[in-house]
Amino acid sequence: MLNTVFMPELALMLMVLVLFFMTLGNFRTGVVQGATLVMSALTLIVAIASYGANGMLFYDVYQVDLLSQIFKIIILSGLFLVFALGRGMTGIDPKLHAEYNMFVALSALGLVLLSSSVELLTILLSLEISSFALYVIIPFRRGQGRLPAEACIKYIMFGAIATGLTLYGMGYIFGLAHTTYLNELAIVMPSLVATQPLAVIAMVLVLVCFMYKLALFPMHFWTPDVYQGAANETTSIIATLPKIGAVLLLLRLVAVAGADITQYTWVLATFAVLSMTFGNITALVQNDLKRLLAYSSIAHAGYVMIGILTADLLGMAAAVFYIIGYLLMNLGCFYVIYNIAPEGENVTFDDLRGLSRRSPLLAMTLLVSAFGMAGIPPTIGFVGKFVVFTGAIDKGFYALVIIGVINAAVAAFYYLKMARAAYCGADDEKDPILMPVGAQALGVFFILAIIMIGVLPQEFMAAAKEAVSLLL
Repeated sequence: MLNTVFMPELALMLMVLVLFFMTLGNFRTGVVQGATLVMSALTLIVAIASYGANGMLFYDVYQVDLLSQIFKIIILSGLFLVFALGRGMTGIDPKLHAEYNMFVALSALGLVLLSSSVELLTILLSLEISSFALYVIIPFRRGQGRLPAEACIKYIMFGAIATGLTLYGMGYIFGLAHTTYLNELAIVMPSLVATQPLAVIAMVLVLVCFMYKLALFPMHFWTPDVYQGAANETTSIIATLPKIGAVLLLLRLVAVAGADITQYTWVLATFAVLSMTFGNITALVQNDLKRLLAYSSIAHAGYVMIGILTADLLGMAAAVFYIIGYLLMNLGCFYVIYNIAPEGENVTFDDLRGLSRRSPLLAMTLLVSAFGMAGIPPTIGFVGKFVVFTGAIDKGFYALVIIGVINAAVAAFYYLKMARAAYCGADDEKDPILMPVGAQALGVFFILAIIMIGVLPQEFMAAAKEAVSLLL
């Protein structure tokens, strides 16, 4: 049984082991990158092949079900895309390319383990495996002085605070419920949350680590500085993969608290509103694209939380669908940033000027990704926001939906500003941007995926609903 339900994890462990042995040699970047792409593709194929597997492992702390398998496929798809996006690893110290890929794969392994963890301490250990691997790679950026080291310190400090608060919350929960298994907590916690203020505090504290990964208010302050200080390749990872794992655990933990509207629900709703509002308003004045995407991610965390806090089938399925769209749209933006900056430098709005003439494909990818994040049809971002708000309306959260729609309108300004800079900016006669066939194919993939899933979302929503139904 272990061989069938644990195959994606075993394949990813093997990938980490191979990359570890590559760090002991002196391999060229092309060899490291080629081997990494092949292994990440094989790992993704294994995860897809194991779709639908079920089982309980390791004294029932590890549950393989449809929900966990969907998220493993999303995580491993993101892993393959970030490796494909960062071809050549121009922003990373050349001496550390093999080590960089190994730690990225190790971080993804932690998230894959997190997907199936259904016991509090197992969740924490899986989360820390993922986090510590990311802490290591932030200073691997080359040629930026102290900036990467400062970003790394901020990320570590916020991570340590979040972990400590989460451990406090887990201690309170164990004291109240006398168990750390989620299936047992789901029996006793709804009544405790409805009657015990300490249970509300405990559940909020447990969520702190995942709010930190998701960059949800009030655990968002690290985001712009870390995005700006890390290499473009690293930022694309931090901006996407950990958030996927965070959404899954937020789904599991909110489901444990029950579907009834309690003080716990209003606390999460407050965080969602503050996150959307702060992220969008602050993003309006940004010039550095990575800082803009950082504040944008804070706002998107608020949208996702609206779906999660409904604690019903439609809202939670909408959150799963939304995170798929978020992954594609963000990686589409980072694909453009990576190809505009040949030396791994940060990109500003000035660098977007004339992009439609220098590279029509990059300009179109940026346009579609920005339209998607703004929620303009027929992109996946429009459908994601629509189903999230529909789920909240079904639950009766009308004020929350109104605030969300207003925030989406505000966000459209800075997303369309990106598109305008690419298509309407002055042409300063910069050289055309030449890309190999593989990089061009990746841009076409992002354009088609963002549009086609938005046009045909039915299969994805159906799979998300079937998976989320296991929680309810």
